[in-house]
Amino acid sequence: MSEVDRVDVFGGVDTHRDVHVAAAVDTAGRVLGSAPFAADKAGYEQLGNWLGSHGQIVRVGVEGTGSYGAGLTRHLLSVGVEVAEVKRPNRQLRRRWGKTDATDAQAAARAALNGQASGTPKSGDGPVEGIRMLSVARRSAIKARTQAINQLHALVVTAADQVKDHLVGLSPKARVKMCAAFRPGTADTTTRYAKQALRLLARRYQNLTSEIKELDTEIRRLCAHANPALLATPGIGPDIAAALLITAGDNPERMATEASFAALCGVSPVQASSGRIVRHRLNRGGNRQANQALWRIATIRTARDQRTIAYVKRRQAEGKTRREIIRCLKRYIAREIYHLLTNPPPTPSGAHLRCLRHNTQTTLAQAATALHSHATRISRLERGLDHNHHLATQYQTWLTTLKPDLQI
Repeated sequence: MSEVDRVDVFGGVDTHRDVHVAAAVDTAGRVLGSAPFAADKAGYEQLGNWLGSHGQIVRVGVEGTGSYGAGLTRHLLSVGVEVAEVKRPNRQLRRRWGKTDATDAQAAARAALNGQASGTPKSGDGPVEGIRMLSVARRSAIKARTQAINQLHALVVTAADQVKDHLVGLSPKARVKMCAAFRPGTADTTTRYAKQALRLLARRYQNLTSEIKELDTEIRRLCAHANPALLATPGIGPDIAAALLITAGDNPERMATEASFAALCGVSPVQASSGRIVRHRLNRGGNRQANQALWRIATIRTARDQRTIAYVKRRQAEGKTRREIIRCLKRYIAREIYHLLTNPPPTPSGAHLRCLRHNTQTTLAQAATALHSHATRISRLERGLDHNHHLATQYQTWLTTLKPDLQI
């Protein structure tokens, strides 16, 4: 083995849309070199080979692993290189020493060396990445639909009386339906243009509604595939599950403890002690979508979950405000969600339950009676439209008791 092969190398990459700038340092922090590479597949391979030419690659710190550095991160992970997520350089140091892409890459390499960059990036190679992309499309569709309906209502206010009189007093749904059926005609009048504009906005609203329904169906299916136990937890629907799964990524094992997940969601208390004052303050960092998801779960459970309702009453008797109680609940829920993300319990699939029921020659009505449920609920569970871990497990146990020799 040559001397070069025995040198441990730490890499750093400052990522951009078209060009990535890489730097290599040794274990003493000395810069071994820096070079630009194209931000494409060929450039990723050249960058990896260039780092390897300086010695044995130990770790590579990459800026923007979830944006411009996503492709490079996937490539490095696929060839067995450890990647660490690097935060942007300190602004105070930038103002003092200036900024170039090469110095940013060197700072990233030193962060990978000294352990400052220790976060494991999301792999982005599973169903959660699909959920993330579909959620982006859903958010934009909802925003555009809201804008369309608001514009339609505004046009109704200023429309001519012969148009306005037919629309005033209607519900939003009925108003959209009527506007979508307008026939503007060919006369060069303001009435024609009002009808034409209202029809276009109404049909845009209807098209976006169909698009959102399609996205909701696909997101629900992917969430059920990625983590059925999470989707079956009380208070969690497809949109909440999607937000939590996106926060954790396709590799939730990168979160070492439940405290790290709580910090990632912004529900962990932050030390604010000084001198003889020992206190904590509210964490306003973290992923705000995940924080909102935990808030929604807490709000739903305070209204429907008996265990949570009892907890709220007990804390109120202690003098806690509702705001403080919700904060405590969010922290407890984050602990529960962490275990569901990293070690989900096995949840029987709907197709498996239907197969078991057919093998036992049991009807939906018989199953619903035995489980003290409704046949429609059992049917939706089998078809994957509803998810309930407790009911699915109970259903499977009951089916297997009818015929113990079935293979589960």
